[in-house]
Amino acid sequence: MASENTRKWAIIPEPNSMTVGEGTVLLPYAGRVNESIAIGDGDFLLAHQLVADIRSATGTDWDIATGDMWSGFIRLRIADSWDFDSQDGGTAGAYTLTINTDGITITGCDFEGVRNGVQTLRQLIRQNGAVLPVLQIEDAPAYRIRGYYLDATRGRVPTLAWLKQWVDKLCLYKYNQLQLYIEHTFAFDGMSETWRGSSPLTPADTLEFDQYCANLGIELVPSVSTFGHQYVAMRTQELRELGEFPEDADRPFSFIERMRHHTLNVADDRAFAFSTQLVDSYLQLFRSKRFNICADETFDLGKGKSKQEAQRVGVAALYATYVGKLCEHLSKQGREPMFWGDIAIEMPEILETLPNNVTLLNWQYDPEATDEKIQLVAQAGAKQIVCPAVWGWNALLPRIDDAWNNIARIARYGLDCGAEGMLVTDWGDFGHVNDPRMAVPGMIFGAQYAWNPAGDTAENDLLERISRVEYGDCSARFVALLRNASAQAVFTWRELVEYLELDDGTGNCNTDVAQTIPCLADRLVDHLSDCGNAMTVREARNRMMRNMATTIERIPQANRALQQCMVDIAPIAAHMGNPGITAAVRIAMEGQLLLNRVGFALAEAHDVRDAHDAGDWRPSDYRALARELECWCEAYAKEWNATSQPSELHRIQETVWKAADELRRISK
Repeated sequence: MASENTRKWAIIPEPNSMTVGEGTVLLPYAGRVNESIAIGDGDFLLAHQLVADIRSATGTDWDIATGDMWSGFIRLRIADSWDFDSQDGGTAGAYTLTINTDGITITGCDFEGVRNGVQTLRQLIRQNGAVLPVLQIEDAPAYRIRGYYLDATRGRVPTLAWLKQWVDKLCLYKYNQLQLYIEHTFAFDGMSETWRGSSPLTPADTLEFDQYCANLGIELVPSVSTFGHQYVAMRTQELRELGEFPEDADRPFSFIERMRHHTLNVADDRAFAFSTQLVDSYLQLFRSKRFNICADETFDLGKGKSKQEAQRVGVAALYATYVGKLCEHLSKQGREPMFWGDIAIEMPEILETLPNNVTLLNWQYDPEATDEKIQLVAQAGAKQIVCPAVWGWNALLPRIDDAWNNIARIARYGLDCGAEGMLVTDWGDFGHVNDPRMAVPGMIFGAQYAWNPAGDTAENDLLERISRVEYGDCSARFVALLRNASAQAVFTWRELVEYLELDDGTGNCNTDVAQTIPCLADRLVDHLSDCGNAMTVREARNRMMRNMATTIERIPQANRALQQCMVDIAPIAAHMGNPGITAAVRIAMEGQLLLNRVGFALAEAHDVRDAHDAGDWRPSDYRALARELECWCEAYAKEWNATSQPSELHRIQETVWKAADELRRISK
């Protein structure tokens, strides 16, 4: 093995077995890729991927052929039975890659294996150009299912063009499954009141995208909310009566309430007809036999319209019965149901009722998570896929340390407990302010650990490898600097939304929002008993900002560190040749600088800081800060359009404008 200290290239996921020999291999200037017809790649897409990367890296054009009458410097083939020993012979996705002076051979045990080997070679070509190392790789994934879950509903609806780019990237890092999270952003027939104005995906989009994914060896699994997370639908005129609290349907929109109050009243027979209508129409657009009914975070179950029924049978039974009916409905159509496991794990008696063909999606997002919940499902004998997260939600900059700790940890637990796969989640809470391109490091963490959870890869080593492979950064510092920048997020998008939404729109304190803020939740009851009155907006915001006092003190230092990150990353980004990610990172960093300053200003307005000690954030600067926010928001909107439909961009803008107006108000 060559020393990692002398190697200037990397492979992600890192192969299980790799021997690097002496010398190098020069690619011919007029070569050919010979792809066996037995692979089943009807359009020879794998060969075309290699030819495109060779052209990009070397400027030369290669030929493509198939059959034993044609030579090929690069040969792609399916293994004969003797090509893999008994340890690897039954492993889907396994491959060997040999590079020597006789040429390059990729042998896979199936289509996916050849595809995986091609992605390894593509990474080597992108980093080394026409001069490749002599090496031998034998490789296979630990998890059969290596999936990515992208929120395409709570703020952003990606463009079809960007979705295809994302699938290209998932393919490069050997993912084999993708799910798009849908609540209201799909153009279901008869539900225009629900999806209007959301830039919904359409059946035509789905058919085209499903085919695109299949060509790249990625299974597109349908996923739609059928129980909880019906916030938008339950606010419509036509469907509000199906919700637990139809009387709240006309309350002002709230990012926070959307996360909490969104549950169907499943005691109403019409609810099942609603859910199955979604399921039956959606599944017809996908070739996958799997279907994710979601069914997570049903917080209001048994508290509103279904309270009487819940008292009669119990909340757990009410939940299990409804989910069981949906799973049975899918099973009768030859589908394999899956759903999020949070409620079943909270009420373990539900686990005993699950049909054998149901897969539990066991999400655990704590960076310090234990294996307790994964062990619980395994001991119950239920099938499970473990689900960590890229940790981008509610923030402009990705929390890279949290993502690494969460993903590496959950991958190991899942492997130890016999999980069938890993599904890395990318959520868009609070309007999906996080640019999806910021999730790339977390996505690659998932690729590494779904392939080899038992490896001892250090975080810093993986950050360097991502910088080289994904971003073409010869200094290998880009992702580490992005990680350092995210550590300077003191006053985040989440805190801004919480502060603003404490006002219910009428000048009163929104108690539903206050109950989600730890420093306010307990105080609400105490305040009512002490004073006999509800907490005012001013009192709630005072308490929130005072609770952040120690954190707020860090802002001047944090902004200096963040500005230094911007200085350090600029020349690196300039040489990467990727203006899209350069712009996205710059806008995110500038936005976080402004958010920190807003937090500082609000703290001062609530007497958390003394005015004479405000430094660069004196009261006279609040109006200038408001104008900076508004200008930044215009630049942010342009970057939004690079990946996403208009969808709910207006909600992000309205939040920024409210913050700007608040700054002007407190400057008087």
